[in-house]
Amino acid sequence: MKFRILYIFLFLLTFMHVGAQEIFTPPVKHNTAFKSGENLTYQIRYGLIIGGTTTLSLKEVVYDEKFVYHALAIGQTSGMADKIYEVKDIYESWFDKETNMPYKQVRNIKEGSYKWYNEVTYNRENNTVHSMKTGIHEVPEKILDLASAFYYLRRIDFSEITRGDVIFVNMYFSDEIFPFRLKYKGRENVKTKFGKIKCFKISPVVEVGRMFKAKDDLTVWFTDDGNCIPVLVKMDIRYIGAVYLELIKYQNTVNPMIFQK
Repeated sequence: MKFRILYIFLFLLTFMHVGAQEIFTPPVKHNTAFKSGENLTYQIRYGLIIGGTTTLSLKEVVYDEKFVYHALAIGQTSGMADKIYEVKDIYESWFDKETNMPYKQVRNIKEGSYKWYNEVTYNRENNTVHSMKTGIHEVPEKILDLASAFYYLRRIDFSEITRGDVIFVNMYFSDEIFPFRLKYKGRENVKTKFGKIKCFKISPVVEVGRMFKAKDDLTVWFTDDGNCIPVLVKMDIRYIGAVYLELIKYQNTVNPMIFQK
């Protein structure tokens, strides 16, 4: 089975009703979660099989005469998976340092012989986007892109959210609007390669069907600290079993990562 390893834990979206309080595009708190120079590396694993890595890096740059964050996410296969079906997906986002709203995104993918490149810019004054491929589209207010959504979620104040609540945001991806719902399931200690760490447990609500047997078969654990970094993703996939995305390296975090042995 082919995995697009960069966005597998973000691009599993739903249009289903959820019987809990929905919090629509919750405002972000003052940023204590990330800074320019942060680098995160994840490894995708199925049993003993390593499928590839995803790296996420962040820098402060100038865009349209403003200081913004530039996020670069690269997902690629490795080892045997690379020999069977080579994948290299690159996503970029230029987003506002205060609001986390994106100004521009780039999607540059190579999967086997298939290639795709597109640029999208955001007009916040009239809530439209301009796609190099398909032109101008109307979008909801506060819409995010794939990479900026990752950092947006890290700035949500989880102390204001109750277990069972559903966080709702909109993303613009592949020239479509995707509603994205994440159910907050409380706190939990998680074992990592660095040791145990306290985490928030979040379940993106997925569609039951060909890939998943239950709507909570995808779980993400964010560190319960100032960094709010995803350290583990678990996907229970029909006919395959558990697939994991694990943090294997981190650099230049704002706050120390405190692990228990």
